[in-house]
Amino acid sequence: MSNRIKVLVAEDEAIIRLDLIESLESEGYQVVGETGRGDEAIDLVRNLKPDLVILDIKMPGMNGIDAAKIITDEGLAAVILLTAFSQQELIQEASNAGVLAYLVKPFQISDLVPAIELALGRFKEISELKEERTLLREDLETRKLIERAKGLLIDKYGLRESDAYRYLQKKAMEDRTTMKAIAEGTLSEVSIIGNELHEENR
Repeated sequence: MSNRIKVLVAEDEAIIRLDLIESLESEGYQVVGETGRGDEAIDLVRNLKPDLVILDIKMPGMNGIDAAKIITDEGLAAVILLTAFSQQELIQEASNAGVLAYLVKPFQISDLVPAIELALGRFKEISELKEERTLLREDLETRKLIERAKGLLIDKYGLRESDAYRYLQKKAMEDRTTMKAIAEGTLSEVSIIGNELHEENR
């Protein structure tokens, strides 16, 4: 039961909302929340942490596109938008807001699962890419810090590059921390390091 995909439904027309919830539950999804307002949808998503949010375009409080932008900017959940045929011109705007799939009203149950799987698949890919970019950025920042710390040790204490690197590595092991943390400390505590190097070379 706990492994079921959690869905939140935001649709201001009660009949459509109930029909959608019934369809979702019949397909094995867990509906964790519902609302008829766009602004309430955002609060519910933050509190209930669903895997997927289904938003109608036109709702009181906040429209579905604006709500989708907030939800996707915060990386909270995959978003599907409920549209009507007359709202096709809004699809590009919705895509820019991070909407990953669409259900056209009146929707068919046969359209529900493919739309959900598409949105969840795209959301997973996007999340993995964001995580990869974050790790790469952190790795680059760490490398830059270590290079700066090495350069400081070389310039100020006349160490060879290999010795400067070994010092940072050894210090990280002794302090049971990362080389990034040691590099940051090296750059901000030059005088302390000078005393430690002096003691090591005595």
